[in-house]
Amino acid sequence: MGERIFKRKLYDKMLRWKQERQGSTALLIKGARRVGKSTLAEEFAKHEYESYLLIDFTETSKEVRNLFDDISNLDDLLFQLQFRFQKRLTPRKSVIIFDEVQNCPMARQAIKKLVKDGRYDYIETGSLISIKKHTQGIRIPSEETRLTLYPMDYEEFKWALGDEVTIPMLREAFDTRRHFGDALTRKLQRDFRLYMLIGGMPQAVSAYLDANNLSVVDDVKREIIELYADDFRKIDPTGKATRMFYAIPGQLGKNASRYQISSVIEQGRQERLDELVQDMEDSQVVLLSHHANDPNVGMSLHADSNRYKMFLNDTGLFVTLAFRDKDITENVIYQKLLTDKLSADLGYVYENVVAQMLKAAGNELYYHTWPTESGKHNYEIDFLLSRGSKICPIEVKSSGYKSHASLDAFFRKFPDRISHRYLVYTKDMRKDADIQMVPVFLTMFL
Repeated sequence: MGERIFKRKLYDKMLRWKQERQGSTALLIKGARRVGKSTLAEEFAKHEYESYLLIDFTETSKEVRNLFDDISNLDDLLFQLQFRFQKRLTPRKSVIIFDEVQNCPMARQAIKKLVKDGRYDYIETGSLISIKKHTQGIRIPSEETRLTLYPMDYEEFKWALGDEVTIPMLREAFDTRRHFGDALTRKLQRDFRLYMLIGGMPQAVSAYLDANNLSVVDDVKREIIELYADDFRKIDPTGKATRMFYAIPGQLGKNASRYQISSVIEQGRQERLDELVQDMEDSQVVLLSHHANDPNVGMSLHADSNRYKMFLNDTGLFVTLAFRDKDITENVIYQKLLTDKLSADLGYVYENVVAQMLKAAGNELYYHTWPTESGKHNYEIDFLLSRGSKICPIEVKSSGYKSHASLDAFFRKFPDRISHRYLVYTKDMRKDADIQMVPVFLTMFL
């Protein structure tokens, strides 16, 4: 079976770029590996242009790369590209795609002159960490519009399954605060747990549609995880980044107030550790949620750079990483997860999927902790959203447990700063005083 092409929301943003910029900037699509950047760029080119030329810099010849070493004669460069790739381009009706552009830094530097020339549109793809590592000694073009592609969100996942009805109806229910009833809530939760297990990596979703077998899906996810681990080894030959990556589920499972880096790797120079964490975040394989020391609008001004939690960009990968102690994640484990019958405390899985959904919806991630009155434990707000001049605290529960001590204490501490309080959990939508209790599958609407 040929490669499946999935509908992605970023397509509409790409279309706005084409219509509004009219070739005045190149489009850079960045994101983690295997999220579908190359496929999306080519599909866009096929449907929105008369013709296109794609250069995959992971596979193209040295001769093609060398063409970008001297771009003093653009007529010759563009003729050579069309001749070598057997593609005829039409001014203002064609696009050239620089796929995995980080593998040819001189091509990226050429973007400035190519855009100024104005004959064609240009789309670049690459991961931010790889791009950063390959920009030394070149001039970074300012003529770029940058967009980020994340793993498929829950709506894109439902589209892939042929369902374009559920999410709009969920949106309507959220806006009108409509109850679903226990039976429908259980079904919606089970549907959502399938997304949590498979995740939003296009290859994993395609494997599920092909085989309808979660063990096959797990094999695909393990390949992606090992690919990411290899990438981390390349940027950090000491293996520290890889060990930190593998430790993400365990760190969240400890329910600690931060990622405890000293329990994973030996401490080194703080400057180097900070650089390592920044590289991991730039890879967009991991998501960082920073502690907001002063939880208020403009949280980035008070974020603690040394106090953070680390999540995986895709909860499907997270589940596989959490159970990597087995050679194969047996279908029985997946079935128990799917039916919510696995005995292990899965709170950290729900926390990861909420982080993923909030990030995909355009939110930066922050949390806040402070000591209880006894001083023996901490209150914790799992996520903080900035909305207008107020903030919305979120507490995440992996069950239908309705207690919300942290939300209550946060309200007592910062009553004038709060817009809405949310308890994200696994039961029907309800209201407890002024706390909105929201099923986890509605997180995207918060």
